[in-house]
Amino acid sequence: MTHIEGWTDDGRRVAVRLTPPDSPAANYAFDVTPARLVTALITERGICPASREGLLELFPERRRRVAGK
Repeated sequence: MTHIEGWTDDGRRVAVRLTPPDSPAANYAFDVTPARLVTALITERGICPASREGLLELFPERRRRVAGK
């Protein structure tokens, strides 16, 4: 990321450079952290272990009901 955009008080949209002109930058569209290095997840509902069960603790409505139970 080399620039950021925003609005001025008078309603104009402007871009501001955050880095020196000759500074290299890479903007990846996704996270490439190896799963073995992720130990926890931070969500809008809290922090949980980085696992299916950890997420289901925070989002119990996503747990599928088992037939007959």
